[in-house]
Amino acid sequence: MFIGEYAHNLDEKGRLAIPAKFREILRKGAIVTRGLDNCLFVYTQGEWEKLANKLANLPISQAKSRAFARLMLAGAMDVEMDKQGRVVIPEYLRTYASIKKKVVVAGLYNRLEIWDENTWQRYKNNTEKESGDIAEALHDLGV
Repeated sequence: MFIGEYAHNLDEKGRLAIPAKFREILRKGAIVTRGLDNCLFVYTQGEWEKLANKLANLPISQAKSRAFARLMLAGAMDVEMDKQGRVVIPEYLRTYASIKKKVVVAGLYNRLEIWDENTWQRYKNNTEKESGDIAEALHDLGV
């Protein structure tokens, strides 16, 4: 399970140190892809296979289904950790998420999210201000 919020720096080669507590979970490899809200999603191989299967089975006749599958699947890349626990974030994904140097790695149960630090702060501040409204809306979902 991934939880928590961690500040890290991307090095000049686009490498990101995975937080130490998550390295063992990702040791067998991971998938990084375009996420939502201008961040990147990182999945274990097993979680990625579950998601990719669902995406592959979306109705091809619906434009939004095709677009979402393309966003997630075409943007995906296998990454492996080096001996220092770093992964290379491909340039096209860094560009998508506007990641330069300072990043936040956020654990969200079955995935990690990688955010540009400034984008994360803006997103988090806005979400915290709206937390009451968000909680009200989630009530209907049983949360």
